[in-house]
Amino acid sequence: MIMDDRQFFSIGQVQDQYLNPKTNKVDKTPLPSGESSFASVLNKVKESADINSEGATDVRFSKHAVNRLSLRNIELTNDQMQRLQEGARQAGERGIKDSLILVDQLAFIVNVPNHTVVTAMDQTENNSNVFTNIDGAVIA
Repeated sequence: MIMDDRQFFSIGQVQDQYLNPKTNKVDKTPLPSGESSFASVLNKVKESADINSEGATDVRFSKHAVNRLSLRNIELTNDQMQRLQEGARQAGERGIKDSLILVDQLAFIVNVPNHTVVTAMDQTENNSNVFTNIDGAVIA
């Protein structure tokens, strides 16, 4: 297969080049920079993402974690929530994928890449003190 160094910006240019070889012209129209450009769409997605003032994505709670918090009558204070966020951020900086984050007497398993609390418990409930399927821990 012979490769050439021409760049194509649209399927129409590729069709003209390879399906109509007699018209050996390449449209060198610049990429769009307005509303439909990739950069514009990417910026809109970033703006609509759940970002806090430090630029870190807030953790979310899975349905399972919300049920666990409710069943165990666990209510997080603003301070505890901020410490959980900070623990998830620190875990992400260290490359941890699934982290145990301890906040006071509460234990959270967090899927760090997805910013999602998978489960939550009061440390006094866990009789065995064994946590599995984690690759790191943060005490916040």
